[in-house]
Amino acid sequence: MITMTDPAWRPSPRARQLWAINASLMWVPLFIAQLVWAVIDGKWTTWPHVAVFAASVVFAAVHIVVVPVWRYRVHRWEISDTAVYTLTGWFDQERRIAPISRVQTVDTERGPIDRMLGLSTVTVTTASSAGAVKITALDKDVADRTVAQLTEIAGRTWGDAT
Repeated sequence: MITMTDPAWRPSPRARQLWAINASLMWVPLFIAQLVWAVIDGKWTTWPHVAVFAASVVFAAVHIVVVPVWRYRVHRWEISDTAVYTLTGWFDQERRIAPISRVQTVDTERGPIDRMLGLSTVTVTTASSAGAVKITALDKDVADRTVAQLTEIAGRTWGDAT
């Protein structure tokens, strides 16, 4: 019987900041819309405005403060000579295992917030209908070493990546 263990490595500790900033940016339009609604309505303190604002603050606080910490505790990744392993999801968890023989491309992506925090995402594209395996929020140097390692391992693995 084979026992599956969780992948060994976590994303960068700065992943929590990245996820918190991204969550904050998602809430900005909602708070702007509430402000516009209150100005147009002219009644800032009526129960609908207060109730919607209070609920928004609670949900935003959970999304910005709690979720990044929870995601960080769950997200894992690992690379071996035979496969790329990821474990993601803070509520609905997904475990992905991509055999090295199926790797077609290895890419690095850095958005503006990633660059600001010195982070990168490594995307391993495979011959799978499930899509690419993403290792998110890695320190830039870790991502660069990971890409080099995957490229080297895939280069010495015989197979047609299909």
